[in-house]
Amino acid sequence: MDKTISRQISEFAVNLKYDDLPAEVINEVKRYLYDSIGCAFGGYHTKDVKMLYDIYSDMGGKEEATIIGYGKKMPAVNATLVNSLMIRALDFNDIYWKEDPSHPSDLIPAALCVAEMVGASMKDVIVGIVLAYEFEQRLCEYAVPGVRERKWHHATLTQFVSPIVAGKLLGLTVDQMTNAIGINGSHNHTIGCPTAGALTMMKNTVDPMAVQSGVFAALMAQKGYTGTEAVFEGKEGFQDTFGPDWAENKMTEGLGKSYRIMQCSMKAFPTEALTHTHLSALLKVVTGNNITFDNIEEVTVTTIARACDILFDPHKYRPESRETADHSLPYCLAAAMVDHQITTQSFSDEKLKDERIWAVIDKIKGEASEEFEKMFPAKQPSKVVVKTKDGKEYSEYLEYPKGDPREPMTMDDLTAKFNGLSAALLSEDRQKEIKDMVFACEKISAKDFMAKLVV
Repeated sequence: MDKTISRQISEFAVNLKYDDLPAEVINEVKRYLYDSIGCAFGGYHTKDVKMLYDIYSDMGGKEEATIIGYGKKMPAVNATLVNSLMIRALDFNDIYWKEDPSHPSDLIPAALCVAEMVGASMKDVIVGIVLAYEFEQRLCEYAVPGVRERKWHHATLTQFVSPIVAGKLLGLTVDQMTNAIGINGSHNHTIGCPTAGALTMMKNTVDPMAVQSGVFAALMAQKGYTGTEAVFEGKEGFQDTFGPDWAENKMTEGLGKSYRIMQCSMKAFPTEALTHTHLSALLKVVTGNNITFDNIEEVTVTTIARACDILFDPHKYRPESRETADHSLPYCLAAAMVDHQITTQSFSDEKLKDERIWAVIDKIKGEASEEFEKMFPAKQPSKVVVKTKDGKEYSEYLEYPKGDPREPMTMDDLTAKFNGLSAALLSEDRQKEIKDMVFACEKISAKDFMAKLVV
């Protein structure tokens, strides 16, 4: 009998060692770790993070893992959710999009918090992060079409990966990890509405919840709890329940020969991933030609059909929350026209009341292109045409945004992003100290690493 998918994954994960990893993979892990910590510092002040922090602070419990920024310790299961949401809260962390989208760095706290709890090293954390990216990204290639096209959220994918990450740091056996995947994969299927229509705080929370659940599943498996082994391909399992089609080979083929983290993307803007190429194109037009918002007559954006559906939804023309605004292409473009930039402050309560944005947002329209659809996801094409009131027309065509592996963010880009996100919390000396620590983190323990992330 052939081995199940979850057992093959578990065998690879349990046996992967730090010394197996190429130097460029280790460096890329550090880049994403640095980026994610910056995102966490940026998310520190958000309302949703504060709510969860207060809930778990009131609940108390064993002091196992540190909350980034705050310094308070709480049970690792709870700390995982707070830290994951902190990374996710501004929608500024990484993105991988093939058949499905995902944000693999949401999983990093599963490695950090469990590692701190058990006294593991940052070398162990690095291996856990490699596994997080490897299987989260492979799952994005597994369903054809993706689960997002079937009206499910990509947290449905994360549920299978978080127990792998947590289980690796707990030192689970192959049997235990296989059980952990089966436990978590049985109860975290997430419907698509958190990212459809008018968005709420759940938009950024469902994936961290799937991460948290995986830590608990791994702890259950460690105690001997059992889960469905054939959770992917078995009777009434994932494939059977969700329907065709599935590229099963994507889950295990070539494991260890190369690493998916090298194909992931970073975000240059704190917005939904499908907005990035369009924003890059628009900013090239308005900044390159010094076009002010009050001289714009019309903006036409040609994109793929799924982007039109997500980004030009009627609710997106009058967003009332950060969560809807940063997934609204009309709002993002309007804010970029007004300010000639997009930052985390583009979605503040004050900016959402900026009358200049509402003066131009209805001048923006989207058009779906069959040709562009065929190019996706290998390319993320965008054509932006800006017509001005004086009768001139400007256009820009791009196929991928800044942060894509084909145009990666430089260390200067990353440092500027980190410093911008952490400026309200950290001095320049502390910013440099954390950067230096991240890029030499293999020399220290997870406990010492987390202790340095307190403001």
